[in-house]
Amino acid sequence: MTSFPVRRKLAVLPFVLLPLGAVAACGGEGTNATTDCGVNACTVTFDRGVDASASILGIKAELVKVEGQMVTLKVAGQTVTVPAGEGEQAEGFNVSVQSVTKDNVVVKISGGGGG
Repeated sequence: MTSFPVRRKLAVLPFVLLPLGAVAACGGEGTNATTDCGVNACTVTFDRGVDASASILGIKAELVKVEGQMVTLKVAGQTVTVPAGEGEQAEGFNVSVQSVTKDNVVVKISGGGGG
């Protein structure tokens, strides 16, 4: 009879750890970039003038170039150019450029379902 409490605890453990795994899967780290991630989306602030990239949502996002308000990014290996204030699709992800300044570019990347 002592095995039932142990089995119950083991059965509950994955459900307790699930939120931690979901947050970790959406976490981010960057080179010359900072990230702020939720469950299905990350906001990435790329530094301009340097090689800037971030690993988020299980993919790599890189700032390729900025020309005026047009931002070229590589998201999960696909190159996409997005005007500031607008969005595009890349490899099943929604990519929107939130702002472009002389110092940085702020981009929101979310899973294909939105976010």
